[in-house]
Amino acid sequence: MPERALKKYFGFDSFKKGQKEVISRILDGQSAAAIFPTGAGKSLCYQLPALLLPAMTLVVSPLLSLMKDQLDFLISRQIPAARLDSTLDRDEINRIFDAARKGELKILMISVERFKNERFRHHLKNMAVSLLVVDEAHCISEWGHNFRPEYLNLPFYRDEFAIPQTLLLTATASPPVIADMGEKFG
Repeated sequence: MPERALKKYFGFDSFKKGQKEVISRILDGQSAAAIFPTGAGKSLCYQLPALLLPAMTLVVSPLLSLMKDQLDFLISRQIPAARLDSTLDRDEINRIFDAARKGELKILMISVERFKNERFRHHLKNMAVSLLVVDEAHCISEWGHNFRPEYLNLPFYRDEFAIPQTLLLTATASPPVIADMGEKFG
């Protein structure tokens, strides 16, 4: 089934090395980590499952420019996706909250700091989320070179909002960072 969806939504005939294993794990209801070099297709590891999972995929990304690039790609493929960030006006944010609550979005991208926003947290309680994706997941570890403290709270947010699965994505992770990421997410 993933191969048909890969062709239908993305126009690709085959997966890159490691993608199918990660995607299959997610579609089997498990959590996963993907440590692939830049350009090896980490984003597809959440984008394809997002289309096949019953509820929305929530993507935590540290870079606004990366979110914008990924969103532009998804929209070009007619994949219902959005991002919440400080560049949006109140009406646009309300429209995104409404679409997410109604189950009209398959992917919602946010920064990790968005979890500190009480309005977002209130709305998130009314959204069905199948998968939490942590892009640049090495930030979870205090050993990560781009450490952001709010990343340490992601396992607690996953539990608080009852998100059943997690996908950790990174291109940068030494063995101690990989062990620390796994330990923090259990």
